[in-house]
Amino acid sequence: MADPTDSDAVWKRDEIESPCIKVCLIHPVERICTGCLRSIDEIGAWGRLSPQERRDIMDELPSRRGRLQKRRGGRAARLAQG
Repeated sequence: MADPTDSDAVWKRDEIESPCIKVCLIHPVERICTGCLRSIDEIGAWGRLSPQERRDIMDELPSRRGRLQKRRGGRAARLAQG
C-alpha cells in the first residue's frame, strides 16, 4: 500500500505516462494535438484507458507526425503572392 504521506505517490504508479508536452493546440484540419499528437477523444479518455489501450495509442503517435503540415511563410508569403 502506498504511503499516504507521499504526495508524489500518484506520479509513481506503474502505468503508461501521458505523452503530453504542454504544447496544447488542436490542428484545425487533422483534429489532433500538435504537441502530443493525440485526438481530443484520446486526451479526454486517457485517465480511463487501460494500460494496453494507452500502449496502442503511444505506438501509433509517431506515425501521426506526418499528418501535420507546416505552413510556409505565413501571412507575409501570402501577401507577396497576391
